[in-house]
Amino acid sequence: MRTAPLLLIVLAIAASGCTRIKQNQGYLVDETLLTSIQPGVDNRDSVEKTLGRPSFAAQFDAGEWYYVSRNTGQYGFAQAKVLSQSILIVSFDKGGTVTKVERRGMEKIARIDPEKDKTPTLGRKDSFFHDLFGNIGAVGAGSGPIGGGAPGRDGPR
Repeated sequence: MRTAPLLLIVLAIAASGCTRIKQNQGYLVDETLLTSIQPGVDNRDSVEKTLGRPSFAAQFDAGEWYYVSRNTGQYGFAQAKVLSQSILIVSFDKGGTVTKVERRGMEKIARIDPEKDKTPTLGRKDSFFHDLFGNIGAVGAGSGPIGGGAPGRDGPR
């Protein structure tokens, strides 16, 4: 009879690892603020005042600002999976005026799989044991002067 409550407690703890953990990352899009950005009317300052600082800007020409948000979910210790993603792109001309506002989603997710979870490198492909024991017999095998010492120190003159 005492094992029944203990078994229920253990089962409840084990089942709690199966609940989905959801996480929101990045910029939270407010549709009202987003629709207020008008191409040809707004500039960098007004966009920053309306939407805030971007997640990141274009690398080379600073002509685009990116606002990125992502929702992920995972069960227990499994790797998190992307449930939804939104990329808001605000483009500017040379003068800093907004030229277009566009939204992209899950189609921009790139899955990168390393080659068998190892980084390919150039050079030798020795095993751990070869690296560890490869010099056995090679150390001290060189021919030196009679007496084993360095010339001029221990040996005859």
